Amino acid sequence: MQIQLTTSPSPTADTLIIPIPQTDELADILNTVASRFNLNATVLQHDFKADLKESLLLYQPEGRKVYLLGLGKQPTAIVWLRAFRDLFFRQKARLSQTVGVDLSGFDADVVEPVVLGIRWAGYNLKLHISDKPESTDFYTEEGQLTIHVTDDQQLAAGQAIQRAEAIADTHRQMLDLMNSPSNYKTPQTLADWATASGERYGYSVTVFDKAAIEQQGLHALLSVNQGSALPPVFIIAEYKPANQPDAKKVGLVGKGITFDTGGISIKPSANMHLMKSDMGGAAAVLGTMEVAAKLQLPVHLIGIVPSTENMVDGQATKPGDVIGSYLGKTIEVIDTDAEGRIILADGLGYMVRNFQPDVLIDLATLTGSVISTLGYHAAGLFSNNDELTAQLLQSARQTGEQLWPLPLWDEYKEDIKSDVADLKNFSGKPMAGAISAAKFLEVFTESHPAWAHMDIAGMAFADTEFGTQKNATGFGIRLLIDFLRNLP
Repeated sequence: MQIQLTTSPSPTADTLIIPIPQTDELADILNTVASRFNLNATVLQHDFKADLKESLLLYQPEGRKVYLLGLGKQPTAIVWLRAFRDLFFRQKARLSQTVGVDLSGFDADVVEPVVLGIRWAGYNLKLHISDKPESTDFYTEEGQLTIHVTDDQQLAAGQAIQRAEAIADTHRQMLDLMNSPSNYKTPQTLADWATASGERYGYSVTVFDKAAIEQQGLHALLSVNQGSALPPVFIIAEYKPANQPDAKKVGLVGKGITFDTGGISIKPSANMHLMKSDMGGAAAVLGTMEVAAKLQLPVHLIGIVPSTENMVDGQATKPGDVIGSYLGKTIEVIDTDAEGRIILADGLGYMVRNFQPDVLIDLATLTGSVISTLGYHAAGLFSNNDELTAQLLQSARQTGEQLWPLPLWDEYKEDIKSDVADLKNFSGKPMAGAISAAKFLEVFTESHPAWAHMDIAGMAFADTEFGTQKNATGFGIRLLIDFLRNLP
């Protein structure tokens, strides 16, 4: 599907989409629509209320189809994205090869979420079925999307399309990685993807294999890997903007557990198959690295992904074992199912010791506790820096990838105090689990002054229109790109 801009008042497309917000001017807007398409205004006002995701199909005498698409009362960026994703997904089989979207009455900043919603609607979750259906007319190479904007919005709209296209392609690849089962997605799969991406978009990627991980002293990652037949990897990606030696340095660390049984502290069998998603933090980091390089953002970006399976065999780390870490701190493993924070300990430690970033952010599908706290509507945000918190919350509001700040008070240090090691990985308490996990990670930041941790367990895999079970969302990529674009 190709995209073009036009300032023509009547885009030539067999299907036309007209988005309409639910404002006090709705009656006037519908009167204009009725006049434009020779309709009865009274009937149109009765049948269409512009509720969110509401759609009304109008057939024109010459065979053209016109969809009115409701945006509800508060059409934020995520509302635009979801409304267009929903419409195009539901009508995918009925869309003509040429589709026009009339955005002439809106600012150019809505173009990015519209394009992302349309691209996302074409996603195919059926990655491994034997009899794949053919693509619908619109979602083929011959498909044509024409976006109508005004003359004064054309430049900004063109830039928005460029950003959306850069994000959409990478986002789709991250959905594929997250949705792939573990026999198709190993730690080496993530390493190979990162290496290929770096070669294509001009950023460096170094991958430590198991021998190099042992040589580097990444003992925490090795301990989680002990029960797996597949070796771990430690991915280091670095993007430097050309001719900007003083660019701010941002370090991203993502949890890359490609399958999580829980280890010896084994999970219940119900829904364990969804643990192929436990590399949502890695997906956010790898995706952000690629998009930043595509857009040539003026930021020095480092991404680290420690990756392994968490499996069970006779060699697996046992509850009560004491393990080492890259920073030399010892960890009492109370619960082997709290493995994400263990591998992040090595990722964070390596980042602060070797790169000294100005800003340090980690992302992980870390705890069920954060889902109990926030449900499936926001990720937990923990930070020791109010300015960084404000910047991330602003990007969350802008993109609709919501965050909610939770405390990092020192009172919670008691939850990770060990009798036999420097700290323990799990409090054992049925409360404040996301907070104690964040306090654990904080130890391995070496008091970095601008650190943020995002627990995205409730956001990386969700119920969507694409399948009957939870599937990948790619949460974090849009949020982080907006954050990086607006760094002071």
